[in-house]
Amino acid sequence: MDFLLNEEQLQLKKSLREFAEREIAPNVMKWDEVGEFPLATIKDLGKLGLLVPQFSHANIRCAGMGYIEYVTAIEELSRVDGSVGIIVAAHTSLCSNHIFLAGTEEQKKKYVSKLATGEHIGRVGLTEPSCRIGWGSARNDRRAQGK
Repeated sequence: MDFLLNEEQLQLKKSLREFAEREIAPNVMKWDEVGEFPLATIKDLGKLGLLVPQFSHANIRCAGMGYIEYVTAIEELSRVDGSVGIIVAAHTSLCSNHIFLAGTEEQKKKYVSKLATGEHIGRVGLTEPSCRIGWGSARNDRRAQGK
């Protein structure tokens, strides 16, 4: 098995590294010091098709890349600022991906189209009372009803 990146993947890696060094690196300390969410940068990543790069859909503006490209994007963003990397990873993997994979066409059009461009920012919330320390303590007590 070949674990080397192909030419297109190497070009993506180079472009993302340049973007991160140009657009993210000069702002990292300011964002951290004032607790600012890098919304403009996240929206720029959406314009580049990098908020849901592994999706491919006829009605949604997505990059249509694979998971290697997605992981490469997260790696290059995180190399400069881990916060930006995890924002994109959570947006994509914990929110957009679930709608894309399990949602109806109507839901995909309504939500994923806006998540892909950065118009909406995806996130996940955990509010179960039993989950004080994370998802590992979540419990499901679903009961069959009827019959």
